[in-house]
Amino acid sequence: MPISSEFQSIYTKKWEIFISQCSTNSSLRYTELSNLFQLTAAKHSDLGGMSYFEMQENNQAWVLSRMRLEIEHLPLWHEEVEVKTWIESLDGVRSVRNIQMLQDGKPIAGASSLWVVLNTEKKRPEGIAINHDHLTKHPDLKATQKDYDRVDLNIKTKKIANYKVKYSDLDIVKHVNNVKYLEWCLDYIPVEILENNGIKALDLNYLNELNYQDEVSIEISVIIENSIYLYIKKDEKIYFALKIEI
Repeated sequence: MPISSEFQSIYTKKWEIFISQCSTNSSLRYTELSNLFQLTAAKHSDLGGMSYFEMQENNQAWVLSRMRLEIEHLPLWHEEVEVKTWIESLDGVRSVRNIQMLQDGKPIAGASSLWVVLNTEKKRPEGIAINHDHLTKHPDLKATQKDYDRVDLNIKTKKIANYKVKYSDLDIVKHVNNVKYLEWCLDYIPVEILENNGIKALDLNYLNELNYQDEVSIEISVIIENSIYLYIKKDEKIYFALKIEI
């Protein structure tokens, strides 16, 4: 689609929280927070003339590489929120995007994210083919206290589960959906942490893609300085790394 007349450099979308998005304590799930952030970012890209279909005209797609989520408060079922997003930088191959959730005008969660332009046939990064001169960048406007970061891949962990990728895990480009990695990991976090909304921040690193029927292991660390580390591995290689601050 061409650049929409509704496109603005800072985009805001309203969302109502539905019961299917909530956990047993009626709060928005952490996975759904991540999903709403990514859906809002995708809509902003659509309005700006860089939708999935336009990117695919050049065999390209935006791929999430890293994200940091900081959570002060999670909304409840039936409540309404606004999600705001803007581009911090875009150098042709990589883009840093900020995303923020607000309730009654007050920020309650935020994300700093790194996206990479991937050639979907060659499976490697390359410069974006679509002109992006119309995009205003906001290098000094942040949604989090800390930027996205690299998760330490050398933490001692133990295997807690094996998993085989199912059809329901896949997205439109036939690899595992970003949110699924987080979902798999959070299933092994103590229930009392989840029930009490005890997670303050999440650092997510997407290192390699997983595909249908891939067999992986999920590994977890002990609590280290109020943080828990989880790795998803295939053939002993880390494909996804997660740091949870509690």
